[in-house]
Amino acid sequence: MVDELPDTGEVDPGEVAEDEFDESYDPDTEPSTAEDEGMAGPPGPVNWNLLTADAAEEEWLALNEWVHWLRHTYGLPVAVCPPFWHRHPALVWELSALHIHWLCAIHPEAKGSAMLVWHRDFTEAQERLRHWTAACGTRLTTDRPTRRIAWPGERDTDPIDDIVIPNREEDFVEYMHADVEARRRAEDQFIAGLVLSTGEVP
Repeated sequence: MVDELPDTGEVDPGEVAEDEFDESYDPDTEPSTAEDEGMAGPPGPVNWNLLTADAAEEEWLALNEWVHWLRHTYGLPVAVCPPFWHRHPALVWELSALHIHWLCAIHPEAKGSAMLVWHRDFTEAQERLRHWTAACGTRLTTDRPTRRIAWPGERDTDPIDDIVIPNREEDFVEYMHADVEARRRAEDQFIAGLVLSTGEVP
């Protein structure tokens, strides 16, 4: 029997999982459909580089819940879907693309074969996820920043040490809030720059 799908709406990330990373994830929740949310069509791609603070918070929460559903439904190992995926842009981009692809596949306007296409692409994506996970060195209980190679003329990168993270959900919330606040500061600086240059409040 196929597991029911997750609610794709906003959730409290401290209340979304039921395993070693969190305590209250409910795999029996059913997702909102495009019809429920009044969507005119399937969602477009997410460009994480351009998201506003509010949009980023919505995407983080929705993606976090969906990844919990994905790993439970398909029994994904840490080598494919590590707990601290949120700390590594390559994993965020890959999982986010899979999430949007899945939302398009279950959309009422999708063709009947859409989920077969999604499963085919999901199979290919798992190999990429294995590669990104191995490259960044994240593990079940420890994490470290993705290693970046300095090119000639660039400053050498700082030494990278593993850190132990005892609570995955708390770390996700802290990381998400830091990202959202950084985006909000950038927005405020941009608006302040407009005011200084034009003398008008946009």
